[in-house]
Amino acid sequence: MKHLTRIYETFGLTSLMLLLSALLACSDRAGHEPSAGAQGMAGAKGTFEFKPEDWAVGVTTWWKDTDGVDPGTAGCHIGADSDGSPNGRMFGEACLVDGLLVESNPSAAELHSHKEDIGHPDKFDCSAWCIGNGSSGGRCEAAAAPPCPQSARCVCE
Repeated sequence: MKHLTRIYETFGLTSLMLLLSALLACSDRAGHEPSAGAQGMAGAKGTFEFKPEDWAVGVTTWWKDTDGVDPGTAGCHIGADSDGSPNGRMFGEACLVDGLLVESNPSAAELHSHKEDIGHPDKFDCSAWCIGNGSSGGRCEAAAAPPCPQSARCVCE
């Protein structure tokens, strides 16, 4: 009888842990779907919170993107005032350690705000994006995107 009780306790605990893991995985993705510009694009993995290196605590900042949501083009996110005049801040797109591309959004040249100076760029799997666009595969690669000193893009095979 003790063995049956122990098996039941172990099975119950294992089931609870699996359920908890599944719920945590779902809640981690909640609210992080692809941006409007990336919706339906091959390789789009969703958005994440991004703080620039010169993060301005507690303020709403304004930005324009040079390329919109275009993984095949290296882009630059240019800081601006609320009227759209450049203010000298900028950051490029990037390749993450896991090989995903950080792709800034929204549309090219659209003035938009970042509450608390936190952006929500998209992540792209370049191989999936390239395959979805008729290539056999692809990768994330550093590339120039003036005026940003460095950026990145998907390069297809």
